[in-house]
Amino acid sequence: MKDKQKFALCLNNEGYEASLEVGKLYRIVGDDTAVQHGYLRLIDESGEDYAYAAHRFYVLSLPEKVEETLLLAN
Repeated sequence: MKDKQKFALCLNNEGYEASLEVGKLYRIVGDDTAVQHGYLRLIDESGEDYAYAAHRFYVLSLPEKVEETLLLAN
């Protein structure tokens, strides 16, 4: 995950309504330990990185140009 930026689409924000928005893309921060435990570390609405249960998201692999544009927008 560290070699390429990845993004995740939020599918479920139950219990985290202030931190996550359903239907929004979030940038994943590489954290192999979190992944091993079933979590994704990502930049949430606070602007900080936190780990959330992976089942709340759909991980997307986007074309490089799309990822570059998303990263510039943040």
